Amino acid sequence: MTTEASIVDETPISPVRQGIERRNSLEKHLQHRPDAQDLKNRHILLDTNAAPALQAKALELERQKATDNLKKGLAHRPDRETLVERNILPDSNAAPALQGHQKELERHMRADSLEKGLQSRPSPEELVKKGILEEDENPLKEK
Repeated sequence: MTTEASIVDETPISPVRQGIERRNSLEKHLQHRPDAQDLKNRHILLDTNAAPALQAKALELERQKATDNLKKGLAHRPDRETLVERNILPDSNAAPALQGHQKELERHMRADSLEKGLQSRPSPEELVKKGILEEDENPLKEK
């Protein structure tokens, strides 16, 4: 006597047809996969002749070399005061977004100060009276 519990289902989990489609899909993908040089150009594969076991160490050494060069460059860069003296950095503590406005304001203030000074300067006649200019040095006098 056989009961339902003793019947074994022997149908495959994935049908044969699905296996064929899967194999065809894999073949199609393999035909269109990029070549090794393309993968190297896209930095997916390392472009090196080193053995795979050494590639990680070579990459680590390259990064360490770049880090050391960067530290060396940073150690020898001039300080802020030197850059301000050379007019490379502006002598300002304002935020970089405000430095352009600050420079424009300083330019306008200088122009206003110069204009005020020109308006209040003494006339050539007054300078002649005070003995600062000679009579023949008067720029307004006709010759």
